[in-house]
Amino acid sequence: MTDFENYAAEYPDCFWIDFTVLENFMREALINAGVPDNDAGIIAEVLITADKKGIDSHGIGRFKPIYIDRLDLGIVEPVTDIKTVTESATTAVFDGSNGMGHVVAKEAMQKAIEKADEYGTAMTAVRNSSHFGIAGYYADMAADRDMIGIVGTNARPSIAPTFGVENMLGTNPLTIAFPTDEQFHFNLDCATSVTQRGKIEAYERSGKELPPGWVIDRQGHSMTDPKTVLRSLVEGSAALTPLGGPGEETAGYKGYGYAAAVEVLSAALTQANFLKDLSGKDRNGNNVPYRLGHFFIALSVKQFIQPSIFKTIAGTILRQLRHSAKAQGQTRIYTPGEKEWLAWQYRREHGCPVPLALRNQLSELNTRFGMKYRFPWENHSL
Repeated sequence: MTDFENYAAEYPDCFWIDFTVLENFMREALINAGVPDNDAGIIAEVLITADKKGIDSHGIGRFKPIYIDRLDLGIVEPVTDIKTVTESATTAVFDGSNGMGHVVAKEAMQKAIEKADEYGTAMTAVRNSSHFGIAGYYADMAADRDMIGIVGTNARPSIAPTFGVENMLGTNPLTIAFPTDEQFHFNLDCATSVTQRGKIEAYERSGKELPPGWVIDRQGHSMTDPKTVLRSLVEGSAALTPLGGPGEETAGYKGYGYAAAVEVLSAALTQANFLKDLSGKDRNGNNVPYRLGHFFIALSVKQFIQPSIFKTIAGTILRQLRHSAKAQGQTRIYTPGEKEWLAWQYRREHGCPVPLALRNQLSELNTRFGMKYRFPWENHSL
């Protein structure tokens, strides 16, 4: 998104739907699928927040395949029974009981924030969980309270280690957010791979090929067809490359190292599953729960310095970065969280883009659960 004036042109053949409609749709569908009302509200809010930020890889586009379908398969529990495994003044470990990841993740970060408010720093961790949406949602919870939020999670095997071709590590985001004196938080929320499954799914929905270097096969060759890639990742015959790409020439070992660090912190602190045990399959190829691990850190700025001073310095750093010398042909430098804020400035007026593949999924769920939503592609008006 280099030219915000042409933002809509990046979404051809899409219907733009009001966020409230889509959020309510997801909440009601989840309730019909057996998720308690309050939990359904949390999940829908996390997912629609991704769409508001322009993170189409983790919003409503994943609603059916990642959440509804897994509830149907019985590998995720609709009721999230959160158990406290251990707790101290500044730490806690929770067991998500194989429930909805968004629900236990929000509880874990809220607990970290409460502890950090009293003691300055706190860390919580979760085991036996499932996909929790964008990690940045939980980091922003801390930033909203004038805190620094750090979030990590492991995931099903996707990344090959440097000099390897087997998908071993998850996309394992290491996310950080903090407040500034600007209109948006600093929020760095990205995978430790060059790309991640959600973005590949978005490419498939839009019918676009992947750039070379994102995904490799067992011979180390690039794969660019998103449909083949998604199938091959499940089969284990393809792998994502770590941040920096394959090998060491472009420092792919850095992304590999960060992914490995997140894997250890997500699993070793909680005695959670790791690496190939997160594949979602047993030895006979049957679907089984993923049992992911997450961790959440909150650092209270007021324990170090007045929050207003912190925000001013942070904002000044970001502004100086944006105003630094630009490469030839470039008109703008962005800082983390800015593009997402700009996306929201457009989308708050126009809604969420819904491509053809997603329209089919929403219509299918609408019919299945007997809901009465009238979408414009069905020749009705909202």
